[in-house]
Amino acid sequence: MSSPDKIKAIVLTCDRYRAITKHLIVQYERLWPDHPFVFHVPNQELSGVESERIKYFTSPSDIKGTVLHLLADIDDEEWIYWCVDDKYPIELVSDKIASLISHAMRSPDVSGLLFCRCGATLDNPKRALYRQQIKNPFGDVYLERKAWFQIWIHQLLRAKVLRYLFTHLPDHIPNAKTMDELKNDVPKLAEHRLFVTKESFAVFGESTQGGVITQNCYESILAAGIELPEWFRRPNGQHVTMGKLSDSYRSSNA
Repeated sequence: MSSPDKIKAIVLTCDRYRAITKHLIVQYERLWPDHPFVFHVPNQELSGVESERIKYFTSPSDIKGTVLHLLADIDDEEWIYWCVDDKYPIELVSDKIASLISHAMRSPDVSGLLFCRCGATLDNPKRALYRQQIKNPFGDVYLERKAWFQIWIHQLLRAKVLRYLFTHLPDHIPNAKTMDELKNDVPKLAEHRLFVTKESFAVFGESTQGGVITQNCYESILAAGIELPEWFRRPNGQHVTMGKLSDSYRSSNA
């Protein structure tokens, strides 16, 4: 079972994106050296060197099969960290996130918690969020998401939430981009209560768009000294980020 100091991080990726996955993991190590995550990385033919923080799992080649395979031996109520390789952390208020994770894991009514408020949860709250606000013991405000809004951003989830979503997606998912539309055909269960913090404590970058590496990810990978395969050596020139820290956290996180 998961505990606040050791959480299985379910990575949605494939062999072709191994450099992108490595970058994701390196960013967590750089921004949060004592993070609690053990990354569960699926592979088809390209395995890797395991460590205390990285485990490899031979998985099916399809998206749905990959996720369900990674969840197969995890109890429904166990907490996992869901991290699609198409996102990577740029800024993390790690101490605050650690306390939020610890509180969420002790809260029976919480099934998911996102630390980055962006997209519809920020720009269209009437559509994406319920009106009621909830405060945790530290005074942080949680807002409950009505549906699957921002489900592809890295976040804490109970395994049953991710299992339910992917069990009800079609067997054939052409690519990761189509999942954003397909998810809307899956009604979120009312008992799967997904929250987002009112303030953002994390900023994420988009790794790729349509299979092409973004400019921001390309520059970050080069700075990290990670070798890119030929198919990721031509960035699209776009800088795509999600979330913005408040001024107080931005200054303390600098």
